Amino acid sequence: MKLTILGCYSATPQIHTNPTAQVLAIKNHTFLIDCGEGTQVELRRNKVKFGRIKHIFISHLHGDHCFGLAGLISTFRLLTREADLHIYAPKGLKEVITLQMKLSNSWTNFKLIFHELSATSSELIFEDDKVEVYTIPLDHRIYTNGFLFKEKIGERKLDMNAVLNANIDVAYYRKLKQGSDVPDNSGNMVDNASVTLDPKPPKSYAFCSDTAYNESILPIINGVDALYHESTFIEKNESLALPTKHSTAKQAATIAKKANVGQLILGHYSTRYDDLSVFKTEAASIFPNVELAKDGKTFEF
Repeated sequence: MKLTILGCYSATPQIHTNPTAQVLAIKNHTFLIDCGEGTQVELRRNKVKFGRIKHIFISHLHGDHCFGLAGLISTFRLLTREADLHIYAPKGLKEVITLQMKLSNSWTNFKLIFHELSATSSELIFEDDKVEVYTIPLDHRIYTNGFLFKEKIGERKLDMNAVLNANIDVAYYRKLKQGSDVPDNSGNMVDNASVTLDPKPPKSYAFCSDTAYNESILPIINGVDALYHESTFIEKNESLALPTKHSTAKQAATIAKKANVGQLILGHYSTRYDDLSVFKTEAASIFPNVELAKDGKTFEF
């Protein structure tokens, strides 16, 4: 699982900083998470192949999280994209994008499939044989979701020495990987656990931006390998976080600690701060395994 930060600042784009956008590479998927202004430029800068993006997840309809989407869709069209594009977003984004396409006479030559979100409890919004994606209801000024990305448990691994010693025909290897007991060449049943190894533990990643401090998400994100949690402000500016329904670095770290996550990644910084180290210092006093997001930075877990 590899996370690439394309942008991790709040509000407006700056010369050297970008609003929220991320790419998560997981089980042969390339998921785009949020699409702030300038996202397609950062995709190019980070050498992410446009054609691999088939699913886009938008947390909410504030501009620093979705104003780059219309331009990206337009570029896909100019590149003669053919693959379907699925967009998971709050109800209303479909209306915005289709109106732009209508008034500019720029209908796509590929299927643009909107999955409109309106539920206020966590729901499964994407699933295939390897990955599940759930919403994480957040507490912001408008309807907002985070997203939980979970690998499914993989197939068991063959212990080839044990398999060969047990005289199991190759025709049964697939069933072994699926966890079944199988017969050996003499017709005797072989216990699966004696000839296979456990698969690697499935990994998970939670994206939470934007939100006020919100303990209701703890059961959803409990135990994830990595948590990206917004930290727009530091504690001394908590009075600014309250009316805007954002979080401080200390609050993000408190959520990470209570949810027993493996790693905390801070982001969505207010551009009022020149020195981001104060975010890490503040959070690390509560949750030591904390990293700062940075445009262009990658995380593997």
